[in-house]
Amino acid sequence: MDTAASHSTVDPRRYFESVETESDAPAHEPVCLYLETTNRCNLLCTTCPRTYEELEPPADMSWELFTSIVDQIAHLNRAVLHGVGEPMLVKNLPRMVRYLKDRGTYVLFNTNGTVLNEKNGRALIAAGLDELRVSFDAANAETYKAIRGKNYFNRILKNVRAFRELQDREGHLKPRVSAWLTGLRETVEELPDFVRLAAETGIKEVHLQRLVFFKENSIGLARPDQALYERLSGEEATHIDRATELAQSLGITFSASGGASEPGISLKRQDSGSPWSLCRRPWTVMYFTANGRALPCCIAPFSQRGYENYTLGDATQQTLREIWTGPAYRAFRKALKSDKPLEACASCGLRWSL
Repeated sequence: MDTAASHSTVDPRRYFESVETESDAPAHEPVCLYLETTNRCNLLCTTCPRTYEELEPPADMSWELFTSIVDQIAHLNRAVLHGVGEPMLVKNLPRMVRYLKDRGTYVLFNTNGTVLNEKNGRALIAAGLDELRVSFDAANAETYKAIRGKNYFNRILKNVRAFRELQDREGHLKPRVSAWLTGLRETVEELPDFVRLAAETGIKEVHLQRLVFFKENSIGLARPDQALYERLSGEEATHIDRATELAQSLGITFSASGGASEPGISLKRQDSGSPWSLCRRPWTVMYFTANGRALPCCIAPFSQRGYENYTLGDATQQTLREIWTGPAYRAFRKALKSDKPLEACASCGLRWSL
């Protein structure tokens, strides 16, 4: 089926009419889309599975696939334009942002900041991007290279500082810029320095992002022994406390204790023994890879190897309604509410670190 041709001839407002309301079927269309605008990246992060294996054929999401997916949701609240790649490598990215903004959608993405030059920055400002999350992952060049595989630390600092100065100089309030660091035992002692670095770069918001790792055959630094979540030693907790106090003194918003990779949405560990059961993403969110594959969420590629284990559909062969209300998604939701969810979900909230 030629998705670009077939999707363009159907009124998207009719796709989600008369949707069933059983527990394994959604009551409404998804309110958020994760669109992996590319699976290419210019770094070799030791916490990312794409560094160690080819998850799918290298690709940028085509404009035709992008619009065919977006056009099928009449009222899209939020769009996240990243997956396992670096979004700013995509030529059409500002155009994608503008297309979504014209529909009234809140738009954001994570970037490593390596190609955030003035031209690209101005294009994103003009497109109306709401939020720009920069993954620094270190407070100095040496640690950055050890974690992210390449020596781009100083370039990123220069790029982000210049972008924030441009925003302040010209009065651009959007996008809101935040700094992110993956929580590792390897780097937790640098957290106060990371907060100070963010302030010096002109960033007013810092997040300590949870580490996600494979249950077996861990990769790089994405290992159980690096996890912080509910395993903090007294010394490690002190580093977080110091960072919190420093952030307050510098007027910076800081999210760490109980923090999440998606503030306000992601889960904390529950004593019920089934933390996955509180997840509402399968009823509210759809995630598509650059090749159109539908996955449960952005965490799945980091928690279980092999997309074939949790693929829920194909946007190049099916409509979103067929995927969203189809047997694969329904079985996935049903399993999530049981004591036997998919392996990718079974320890969600347990394998996550701060």
